[in-house]
Amino acid sequence: MQPAEPRLLPWPAAAAGLDAPARLRHLAAGALRTGRPLAIWRAPDGAHARILISRSLEDTYTGLPPALDAQAPAGFAFFPFRDSDHNPALFLPADVQYDLARPDVVSLSPAARALVGNITAWLALPPPAALAWHYGPQPAPPATTEADYTELVRTGVAAIVAKEVVKVVSSRVAHRLLPAGFDPLVAFAGLCEKYGRAFVSLVSVPGVGTWLGASPEVLAEVTADGQFHTMALAGTQPLVPGVPPQAAIWRQKEIEEQALVARYIVSCFKQLRLRDYHEAGPRTAVAGQLLHLRTDFEVDLKNVPSPASLGTDMLRLLHPTSAVGGMPKAAALAFLSRYEGYDRAYYSGFLGPVNVTAPGVSGLYVNLRCLQLRPTEAILYAGTGLTADSDPAREWQETEMKLQTVGAVLT
Repeated sequence: MQPAEPRLLPWPAAAAGLDAPARLRHLAAGALRTGRPLAIWRAPDGAHARILISRSLEDTYTGLPPALDAQAPAGFAFFPFRDSDHNPALFLPADVQYDLARPDVVSLSPAARALVGNITAWLALPPPAALAWHYGPQPAPPATTEADYTELVRTGVAAIVAKEVVKVVSSRVAHRLLPAGFDPLVAFAGLCEKYGRAFVSLVSVPGVGTWLGASPEVLAEVTADGQFHTMALAGTQPLVPGVPPQAAIWRQKEIEEQALVARYIVSCFKQLRLRDYHEAGPRTAVAGQLLHLRTDFEVDLKNVPSPASLGTDMLRLLHPTSAVGGMPKAAALAFLSRYEGYDRAYYSGFLGPVNVTAPGVSGLYVNLRCLQLRPTEAILYAGTGLTADSDPAREWQETEMKLQTVGAVLT
């Protein structure tokens, strides 16, 4: 039995003169005003943003990662670094959708058709001046001082030298006051313009909060032509004006760090007895004003015995990846629980659409280069991969560079 087709709701005449970004703002305003979760995103190299709204928080699926196959529900995944009561794993059903590439209609799922009256009312209202974004109830994590981070790095290096872990990824928190009149939708548009190759997102959920980011890292992607993609992204240096990325020289520390992440992905393939995959890299990749080492992995699902489950199985093995936690996974996560000193919440978790653009098409990204909005300030996060050769001053400077990516919208 074929699923019912979504209903396409035309814009009311009262809003006919609004452009697509103004219409997206109308939908976001209505969702926020009525306490509904929403996600706005722009895919890497994409020309248009999309918004997804769920009927209610109670209707979200929690716990297990989403299934990356054509039979799974359509929605938006928003998962924390580690699942907890304070930071639940969320999957927002695609009840209401608006694609700026199709600016004249709003799409409603069969389950959301009772919302036609609400949506029509939202769209006919005057343009909202300010939106009431959701804020998380948990206290903001304390800002990390340079002295604190230096001690964390030294402790991590000592654990590596003692062979308690092979690699660990330390992270820190920074607080920035919001500028007067700060508008998250304007900031989202600014990130889209500045970082064309990133997955740019703005997610706002009651009881969870509002997160804005521009991630360079694919966690798990299934394309329309049946390809599964993931990547190993590690090692960081600034992009020097006038110097081509291909001319970048990488230190042994960064080469080793990236190789560990790539080997971890290969080990996940081996756990699934998968031998037929394509590996390309490492190569230097540009992410905003930073350079990283990147290795791409691709699997043709047509050549896999169980294609429907590969993406889901890999997602469960990969998260949290060694690029954000370390390895061995259990030992690295235990180290972070003991020494990092704060709850990462959704930083270094993952997010992205599943079966939204088409059945069987998904794109999940590691939630890097992100910030959490509070009423008067933004909480920013950044991390660095440690090896035995890590220097605390260099690691601090690397986090400073990474904080500038999303922090650019706060100036």
